[in-house]
Amino acid sequence: MLAPNFKRQLSGVTSTIVQLIPLQRRLGLRIATLGPGLPEGLPKIGWSSLLGLWRKPKGRDVRIWHARRNNEMVAGVLMRDVLRMPLRLVFTSAAQRDHKPFTKWLIRRMDAVIATSARSGSYLKVPHTVIMHGVDTRRFHPAQTAEDDFAASGLPGRYAVGCFGRVRHQKGTDLFVDAMIALLPDYPDWTAVITGRTTSEHESFRDDLKARIAQAGLQERLLFLGEVPDVRIWYRRLSLYVAPSRNEGFGLTPLEAMASRTAVVTSDAGAYAEMIEPGRTGTVVPAGDGAALREAIRAYLADPVLAAMHGDNALAHVRENFPLEKEAAAIMTVYEQVFALGDETR
Repeated sequence: MLAPNFKRQLSGVTSTIVQLIPLQRRLGLRIATLGPGLPEGLPKIGWSSLLGLWRKPKGRDVRIWHARRNNEMVAGVLMRDVLRMPLRLVFTSAAQRDHKPFTKWLIRRMDAVIATSARSGSYLKVPHTVIMHGVDTRRFHPAQTAEDDFAASGLPGRYAVGCFGRVRHQKGTDLFVDAMIALLPDYPDWTAVITGRTTSEHESFRDDLKARIAQAGLQERLLFLGEVPDVRIWYRRLSLYVAPSRNEGFGLTPLEAMASRTAVVTSDAGAYAEMIEPGRTGTVVPAGDGAALREAIRAYLADPVLAAMHGDNALAHVRENFPLEKEAAAIMTVYEQVFALGDETR
């Protein structure tokens, strides 16, 4: 099994590969990855090893090439159909839009297709299996030590609300900032934090948000922390997590927050609405609706007990429905089905 990663920058797809492969290895799958931007210690092969794909693997007639991007599908089709390597192709689609003609053609060439949500699957015109992403509940877990308490951050207030991820318009960072500017003056026990990278093309966007925060006099209670060494501890320090994206592929951060026993408010972008149990683990609002987002957050800032109760429910919900092991097992089932295919089925 090969899981290519043809993108150097860290992305949600890369994160999925990094988390899944060690678990799949523990489940007995012979799997490695290929490509740049991957951590040391992850089983991988070099580009020159692709020449060895003409040989059948030990104990199997074919290998599986599991693509998650268009360029990875292109490589798989070339190796299988042009170079005649003994490969079968699997593609995971997270896109929630109508695919372009070339992408549709590539998807039709796959031996199996996985959709990361029912919503993304609705855009596929081929048979597919819905397998939602899971979260590693050993890495993302509730507070265990005093360092996990918000008080250890040294920031003011008793409770924290956070928004994590890349700082840009698509992610709705501005919607979160606007909501906090409106709400924090009424709730002095709360502090808001934003973590994540700002790339050069979005620096003016971030700087404008900082100026608005300064104008509101909230520099001490609404902070950009930038990229933090370990975001997991910040999930544990939060009482409420907000995912205000206007557009999203899948979006893992609400699962990571819920696994940390944190209530969530999200937009309905990506697969967020399929993760949340409204009124029990969090609240879902229409993407881009700043007023609805603000009022959903207000309910938790006004009632920290509600936030704690929904955090407890969220933890149980994730552990039952979204453990990473469940995702890995479901993907293994797809692999076995693909291995069992006859060549005449393509």
